[in-house]
Amino acid sequence: MQYEEIIDIFWEEYLKTTPSAGKIHELLEAKGEKISNDHIAFRTFNHPSINVEQLAKPFLACGYVEKDDYVFEEKKLRAKHYEHPDVDAPKIFISELLLEEFSEKLQSLILKKINEIPLGLMATNATIFSGRPWGTISHETYLKLREESEYAAWMYVYGFCANHFTINVNQLTSMASLEEMNSFLKANGFAMNVSGGEVKGSPEALLEQSSILADKKAIDFAEGSFEIPSCYYEFARRYEGANGQLFNGFIAKSADKIFESTNAG
Repeated sequence: MQYEEIIDIFWEEYLKTTPSAGKIHELLEAKGEKISNDHIAFRTFNHPSINVEQLAKPFLACGYVEKDDYVFEEKKLRAKHYEHPDVDAPKIFISELLLEEFSEKLQSLILKKINEIPLGLMATNATIFSGRPWGTISHETYLKLREESEYAAWMYVYGFCANHFTINVNQLTSMASLEEMNSFLKANGFAMNVSGGEVKGSPEALLEQSSILADKKAIDFAEGSFEIPSCYYEFARRYEGANGQLFNGFIAKSADKIFESTNAG
């Protein structure tokens, strides 16, 4: 499978969960923009069957290569990003929750769900395409997980999917900065993630990021239907380093706040 096919699969599913992304595309295309993806992000747990390295296998198989590692101490996460030789290919960012740093109760709840993943998915490296591959979920459990980790609660509900796509603002012609992008979004009714400031990062750090808050989606739990945050759209502006090349990595301090776009409260 070529990387373009993989990206298309995730994009189609992402649009179903994140209607705002489609609306933003329409608004930008109406301005004559051709939209380019900076990166796509995925979430998982650091269980050996479904960790970052396992989820990355389909991308490695189509030419992506591993680049940098990241640690998010406050969120208790680690992550890696991957790049493709084709400069038009979006970067892939995969993070995982460090389960051993949480309570035995949280670990038990998550391990129970991991054990429900069909072995065939893991054997064929298809887990990342599987959405939520475990059975019935409980709203009560979701709330318990949220007490310790918004990330764990989100994963429990949504499983494996593109947590967000990211517009490459460098490629836009009608706006040159994230401030302009954010103003455009707010003028069209989108709520921004303001944790750590509306714009995370700086030109000095070679990367600026912003994001809308996640859409809300009605989810069927054992107790009934409840609306909870789903996925969000991100925007990135990159700058050249001393070597004259655009910075292609990520800044942990900024990404830490971007994660909060899916927080329920």
